Amino acid sequence: MSRLADRLNYIKDSGKKGLIIYITGGCPDLDTTVQAVLAAEKAGADVVEIGIPFSDPMADGPVIQKAAAQALQAGVTVSGILETVRKIRTQSNIPLALMTYFNPILQFGTDAFVQTARQAGVDGLIVPDVPFEENQELFAPCQKLGVNLVQFVAPTTTIQRLANTCRAANGFIYCISNTGVTGIRDVDFSGLEPIITEVKSRTPVPVAIGFGIASPEAAARAAQYADAVIVGSAVVDRLMTDGIDGAAALIAGIRKALDGEIAS
Repeated sequence: MSRLADRLNYIKDSGKKGLIIYITGGCPDLDTTVQAVLAAEKAGADVVEIGIPFSDPMADGPVIQKAAAQALQAGVTVSGILETVRKIRTQSNIPLALMTYFNPILQFGTDAFVQTARQAGVDGLIVPDVPFEENQELFAPCQKLGVNLVQFVAPTTTIQRLANTCRAANGFIYCISNTGVTGIRDVDFSGLEPIITEVKSRTPVPVAIGFGIASPEAAARAAQYADAVIVGSAVVDRLMTDGIDGAAALIAGIRKALDGEIAS
């Protein structure tokens, strides 16, 4: 298994809750991305997603759109993100996933992208605009090279599609909390219980809830129903407004909440 699968399965088996943090690569610059990942790990993150900035981020809300626009304006490229992963790997073994859209992968060359990412130290890929039924072009090289291609489920997923997704799943299954885009909002996570129960009846692969988790309290509520939680917009917003220390403080508070401690 990959570092990603190993870590999340270990957490699941231990009865704890995993914390996956998203950071937009290159916002405000790539050196900050390296330091932000290291700070997130120190603050209690189990996995970090690094977003490759893209001009048409269909799944992302205003915070991550703004961060991606800043990174693109600063000249961040796919190659620059991969080099950043290499730099992180000289200082950390934390599981890393790249969150991207298919167009940058296609422009790079699908096989070349997966191979270069794996060589850089990437453990997983999250590609929200490639539906399960059309992901073979990515799935095959990922499977060959041991990169987890994360699959998605949502409250609207049909049973047949869910069954197919579970059969192909590895690393973790990303459960989208609602049908909107990423962002900070109030979510009734109890509505996800039926679909997560169905997923867990079909696969032992850990399930993580994402979209709408912005505080330690929200993370603790979501974690009642899943093996891990994903926090993105709130961390990116804190990173842009309060720097690495501010983002790390938020992550540490969420870690405490997931561990049943009082968040500061």
